[in-house]
Amino acid sequence: MENSVTQDGIASVLSLDSSSVQPQIVVQLVDLKPVGNRYTFNANDGKTKIKAMLPATLTSEIVSGKIQNLGLIRLLDYTPNDIPGKSGEKYLLVTKCEAVASALDSEIKTKASTGIMLKPKQEFVAKSASQIINEQRGNAAPAARMAMTRRVHPLVSLNPYQGSWTIKVRVTNKGILRTYKNARGEGCVFNVELTDEEGTQIQATMFNAAAKKFYDTFQKGKIYYISRGSLKLANKQFKTVQNDYEMTLNEYSEVEEAGSEEMFIPETKFNFVPIDELGPYVNQKELVDVIGVVQSVSPTMSIRRKSDNEMIPKRDIVLADETKKTVVVSLWNDLATDLGQELLDMADKYPVIAIKSLKVGDFQGVSLSTISKSDVVVNPDIPEATKLKSWYDSEGKEMSMSAIGSGMSPSANNGSRSMYSDRVCLSHFTTNPSLGEDKPVFFSTRAYISFIKPDQAMWYRACKTCNKKVTEAMDSGYWCEGCQKKDEECSLRYIMAVKVSDSTGEAWFSAFNDEAEKMIGCTADELNVLKSEEGEGNEFQTKLKEATWSSHLFRVSVSQQEYNSEKRQRITVRGVAPVDFAAETRLLLQDISKNNKTSQ
Repeated sequence: MENSVTQDGIASVLSLDSSSVQPQIVVQLVDLKPVGNRYTFNANDGKTKIKAMLPATLTSEIVSGKIQNLGLIRLLDYTPNDIPGKSGEKYLLVTKCEAVASALDSEIKTKASTGIMLKPKQEFVAKSASQIINEQRGNAAPAARMAMTRRVHPLVSLNPYQGSWTIKVRVTNKGILRTYKNARGEGCVFNVELTDEEGTQIQATMFNAAAKKFYDTFQKGKIYYISRGSLKLANKQFKTVQNDYEMTLNEYSEVEEAGSEEMFIPETKFNFVPIDELGPYVNQKELVDVIGVVQSVSPTMSIRRKSDNEMIPKRDIVLADETKKTVVVSLWNDLATDLGQELLDMADKYPVIAIKSLKVGDFQGVSLSTISKSDVVVNPDIPEATKLKSWYDSEGKEMSMSAIGSGMSPSANNGSRSMYSDRVCLSHFTTNPSLGEDKPVFFSTRAYISFIKPDQAMWYRACKTCNKKVTEAMDSGYWCEGCQKKDEECSLRYIMAVKVSDSTGEAWFSAFNDEAEKMIGCTADELNVLKSEEGEGNEFQTKLKEATWSSHLFRVSVSQQEYNSEKRQRITVRGVAPVDFAAETRLLLQDISKNNKTSQ
């Protein structure tokens, strides 16, 4: 009976309300398969099946074979959620489970009694943050006993379609209270980064009344219960943490500081980028995590900040890793003075450091800089650090290494690679729709511009100072949110889509101003003048026709964008160059030589 599924277990789960005890049931995994960095399956109790998803943290147990298709698992913690667009249908988001039995011979299908209803080990009751805190203040029972009555959701289980929830999180970063002005008026906003006990992060944003209400409440490093917030898909252009969703708190949200017995230190989760793969991140909004051996530490220097002429401390360190590449990391403010001095004192021991949230710049080709939210761990107790230190002590210390930025253009924001590296045909994109699912990937391709849609929105109004989008001011001129000022004039900058073709197929590329200018042959302001002219011989149409069926070399990034809960491939032009036929010939000769060696 121990290795059998729980009779009518799924029906009992689906009948739960928010205050019911959450039973722990045994189910069979059917049709277990990977989707992105997670696994989905159908949970089967012999009579009923329901779609379910396992968290990325259990991937290792699936790969190792501990959890198997057609095997049995016990669901310890889970959340029933509605399937978007399918009224009445639900799926289970499993956040904690344990393997019960390995793969059975077949799928369990029976209406007979196949198991027992397992008694839950703990009782979880959904309660708001204020209820939890009020009980905590009015009840002197031990914390372990109080935990029996809480239903705190892990961040990984939250989604926009969920009902009420309560989370317990630590504030790991707090932004400043900023004011803004747009066509709808003035307001204020600030955000915090929240981390739960499992190390999952999410960004929470508050506007106006909510911002004023909670700005003093949230303190960096403290732990809070939060409920009555809402979630939406994160804007990938502005997100600063690894989460598909972002949270919004309004003035009716509940935020209560947890008691001292509820303190925890969240596990810092890193997503390391090897030094030789930093190129694609140059001058992008996405932040990176890096681990490396400290090869050298500079003295502290003072840099005058342009915005307010304030002198701020800076210290440069050089990191190396197993890719045999080095990179300069600039430490700023307290990291430069405190941590920098610590690293200088132990530089002869070549410590390993892991740094979370670094900005990638183009100084000397590729460079890294800390920001206010950067987190540095010296000699971290993680497998990556142990492996790196072992490599450096055994062979890396004696190796000759080169800087990642050597030989690259100072403005290398196109993937920092040659137009003749990573060369692919357009079919490589069209036959691999999941390209760029985890992070943007870069390729080079040679193709013809086959179509430019003339009636598309080909440009936007931009600030002459910062190039950000402007809006029409109430009286006259244009208002820039980035510069917080009004200007009587603006400029036009390209933002357009072009269809490109080669012998293997066709695809749509997104192109921005500098790259689009090279394709069209004039600025957006100049093209706008041509478009406003009337007559049959419209030079606007002529200009677009001249741009089509021209062959170019493209350096592109491929990423995934989510729209209406569906992921779509987006190919963005990062660089454009005319075809160099001598270089093309050399490339063909290299390919022929490689093929001959392979065939021999």
